[in-house]
Amino acid sequence: MSAGADWRPAAAREQLVARARMLARIREFFAARGVLEVDTPLIVNAPVSDVHIHSARVELIPDAPGSAPARFFLHTSPEYAMKRLLAAGVGDIYQVCHVARALESGRVHNPEFTLLEWYRLGFSLGQLMDEVELLVSGLLGNPGSEPSAERLSYREAFLRELALDPFEATSAQLAQAAGPLGLSVGTHLDRDGYLELLMGSLIGPRLGKVRLTFIHGYPASQAALARLDPHDPRAAQRFELYARGIELANGFHELAAPAEQRARFEADNAARQRAGLPVHPPDERLLAALGSGLPDCAGVAVGLDRLLMLVTGASHIDEVLAFPTLRA
Repeated sequence: MSAGADWRPAAAREQLVARARMLARIREFFAARGVLEVDTPLIVNAPVSDVHIHSARVELIPDAPGSAPARFFLHTSPEYAMKRLLAAGVGDIYQVCHVARALESGRVHNPEFTLLEWYRLGFSLGQLMDEVELLVSGLLGNPGSEPSAERLSYREAFLRELALDPFEATSAQLAQAAGPLGLSVGTHLDRDGYLELLMGSLIGPRLGKVRLTFIHGYPASQAALARLDPHDPRAAQRFELYARGIELANGFHELAAPAEQRARFEADNAARQRAGLPVHPPDERLLAALGSGLPDCAGVAVGLDRLLMLVTGASHIDEVLAFPTLRA
């Protein structure tokens, strides 16, 4: 597009109307279930520690001349703040907000995007999957009274698509399976790096072609803020949702143990240090909230721009954004 036309929105008016309708239906969905809409800050003190997520840094300039700017971050998810609300006794909550993740750009990635996140007290992971399916199926225009989505364990997905057991395969076997991706000579990933690559590049794009597909039971090393499975400590109580080869949602049975969460933050920072990435202190406010008592709950985040792509048949995320980051 020429520089003279760069001011125009990337999305057509029809896309903006479809977005408005989708947001209205989401709010109706949660209002009918008594789930409270909340609003938490975009600018936060502590970034996430996940080695695969890059937080955008911002500086706030004080009015006083010569004063040093204060350093903050744009949130990559409202999760930490929403869990503080849960620990304070607010109850079932949801939020629609913009988030920012640095370095993410492509057909289904924009550095700034819209996230729907919600938490349900007393829900099992299976119950949350039921609710996610009900909402997403309705928005996609194929609602059903009974759950019809495919549900596969992480292990089952690897066995079906790559004939590999992700819990037993060696790093060499995982590297061999990644051969078709044409990794550059000398590329070396750790075990989780290969698993992430295989799921994101080979398995994920094959999922959800006919019906929604939930993948659950991710490796414990990828638990993030989820509990481990009490029946199989190799697996986390975490799921992802795929539709037409696109990952739409990531859900957890939420970890409520502050000591374990602190240990995971420390392990993340050690991994970041090994990778040459910035290391940040853990979010002490979140850990204090967990220490005060997080109610038993399950939570999920859904990428609304990707969902809108499927609703409207868009082929690129720019088509559903008024102003993608490069034109903002």
